[in-house]
Amino acid sequence: MENFQEQLKTLRNDIDDIDSQIVALLVKRRAITTKVGQLKSQVGMPIYAPDREASLLQQRRSQAQDQGLCPDLIEDVLRRLMRDSYNSQDASGYKCVNPDCKKVVVIGGKGQLGSIFVDLFTRSEYQVTVMEQEDWARSEEIFAGAGVVLVAVPIRLTTMVIQQLGALPESCILADVTSIKESPLYEMLKVHKGPVVGLHPMFGPDVTGLVKQTIISCEGRAPGQYQWLLDQFAVWGAKIYPVSAREHDQAMSMVQVMRHFSTIAYGYHLMTEGSDIAQLVEMSSPIYRLELIMVGRLFAQDPVLYSDIIFANPDNVSMMKRFAYRFLELLEDIEMGDKDAFVTMFNQVADWFGDYAEVFLQESKSMLLKANELKKD
Repeated sequence: MENFQEQLKTLRNDIDDIDSQIVALLVKRRAITTKVGQLKSQVGMPIYAPDREASLLQQRRSQAQDQGLCPDLIEDVLRRLMRDSYNSQDASGYKCVNPDCKKVVVIGGKGQLGSIFVDLFTRSEYQVTVMEQEDWARSEEIFAGAGVVLVAVPIRLTTMVIQQLGALPESCILADVTSIKESPLYEMLKVHKGPVVGLHPMFGPDVTGLVKQTIISCEGRAPGQYQWLLDQFAVWGAKIYPVSAREHDQAMSMVQVMRHFSTIAYGYHLMTEGSDIAQLVEMSSPIYRLELIMVGRLFAQDPVLYSDIIFANPDNVSMMKRFAYRFLELLEDIEMGDKDAFVTMFNQVADWFGDYAEVFLQESKSMLLKANELKKD
């Protein structure tokens, strides 16, 4: 037994030594990625380079395979390191794509989403002015010389705010960042004769940077004049996804509205059934725990934000009624004991998902591993 303890101690010391070397190497790696960020900033190169990332992952996976290591392990480690390197590059500042832009005005810049853009524009060395409700008396002074006016107020206030923007410089870019696009875009085009673009940042206020984040862009007027703004978002690391305002709103009714509404309904059902959350968590497999996490996450946020999204478009009601009808249609199959009909429906949906079903299965496995690692005892 004594010999065993000595051997174990020796091996553990070896592991500790290797771990210390890993830490030292990670410190060295982070210092280099910081320099990479500084270099990219000088020339305006985006932080996120998808081709470089994909190539690096493939090379290291092959190297791991050749040396008898699990490629998935190496990819997990590298992805975590990449997130850290993006953070180190993000801290180094950004190139200003359009130095000729004299002023950026963010209406609602003290809000959660608006403040993100205030910070990013400031770090790119634009002159940034925040405008809140109490500043409207000085609106003429604030808008004078503005190159960009970004409307970042709650959905319920967006139309009212846009309708007050009739005195902007003609060359000024007018944009909004609300989660519906047809109505704000219509109002912006009506009130302003210059370049107009509708934007929808597909991230929440808790992001620390825009690397790998998506910003949807809906063309309004004069895209050639606002392209530099989209280029600036790309420098910050964002992916720009162009789509028409109508297509955007139709997609968001599925991506956001229906999901939020059904999640809220599920949470409401859990509450009214008197469910014991602690017990549900303890008895849940990783996938069901992750679903509970997503439900609970929503209820930890501002209810007004979600009510604004759900109530913003009257067409959402028809869509949600169709969802409820299909829910009851499937429930009827269960009530009638028609398992064949249920399986037929399941296979039809699986065919509709096609290859994405397998892709999502593999992605969810990775997410579940991470969720299980974070599980608190």
